[in-house]
Amino acid sequence: MAEQLRPVARPRLYEVIVEQLCAHIAEHGMTPGDRLPAERELAAQLGVSRASLSQALVALEVQGVVSVRHGDGAVLVRQPIEERAVKALREHADRLPEVIEAREALEVKLAGLAAERRTDAEMAAIDSALATMESEIAAGDRGVVGDEQFHEAITVAAHSSLLAKLMHEISGLIRETRIESLSQAERPRASLEGHRRIATAIRDQDSAGASRAMADHIRMVSDVALLREGS
Repeated sequence: MAEQLRPVARPRLYEVIVEQLCAHIAEHGMTPGDRLPAERELAAQLGVSRASLSQALVALEVQGVVSVRHGDGAVLVRQPIEERAVKALREHADRLPEVIEAREALEVKLAGLAAERRTDAEMAAIDSALATMESEIAAGDRGVVGDEQFHEAITVAAHSSLLAKLMHEISGLIRETRIESLSQAERPRASLEGHRRIATAIRDQDSAGASRAMADHIRMVSDVALLREGS
């Protein structure tokens, strides 16, 4: 019996744009340190919207191919190989739901424990991370450093060596979701507000409130364009 034919999967738009970006980098002989054209110019050259282009650039940033810097645009970090870039992008999209599940399982518990166990010095570290993220956002950045410091400070304040080890094991994957989330319009400010609610509950030593606030925060930041387009 002849093998049943299967529908051909249509490439997602961001995959097509990633392929175009890889081709652009190769065709122009770009090397690490070179800056890509401004987003408006690059979108016009590729014939795509700036929103779609931005999503593709974030996908390459997650892979370490480019670095998107405030005021500098996208700078090439390493030369991509088109087939590998698209494959890595698909793998990233496929594992996002599992990373989100892991964050919910670990970080909700860590927030509750931090509210119970934090010291004054650890509370100060949480507040310092909030201030860092606020300064980054005010300067036009996404707040990635402050975001990372905030969640790390909560992990330390929870005083659970095993949970901290598990967080360390998936820290690279969490950084991927962090970049993906904070690159979306209005998300940095919304994320900061979520952090403030978590910090307030931890300061008040409200374990249940801290867990609820963290659960709400993880759900909000997990709404990313890559999953919406892939659904």
